[in-house]
Amino acid sequence: MTTNERAKIGFGDDLDNFDPNEWSKAGKTANDRPQPAQTRAAAEASGFRSREPVKTVAPPSAPIQQRRRRTGRNVQFNVKLKQETIDGLTAIADANEWGLGETLEKALDLLQREALNRKSS
Repeated sequence: MTTNERAKIGFGDDLDNFDPNEWSKAGKTANDRPQPAQTRAAAEASGFRSREPVKTVAPPSAPIQQRRRRTGRNVQFNVKLKQETIDGLTAIADANEWGLGETLEKALDLLQREALNRKSS
């Protein structure tokens, strides 16, 4: 007849004598930890590379002039232009202290006047 007794695996006796109250509940304290400088030195000595981002200071660039004014213009008009055209339009606007929309309106007025002068001549 077969018994359903489990096989002994070797540490049952140790568990019978185990008393959880004997465990020390005091864990490591902050004083037991190494200082950050010691940790950093050990990491550098072993060749560890930090994953922390390196803070770099970007050289100050020329601030972009903001051209936000309340003008009543509320319709957007997107056009692809050559960089030279945009630079020229921006230079004219800056020289006259106009907004880009105002500069485009004045350019359109000049072109319309020129077209009328051609027709009348």
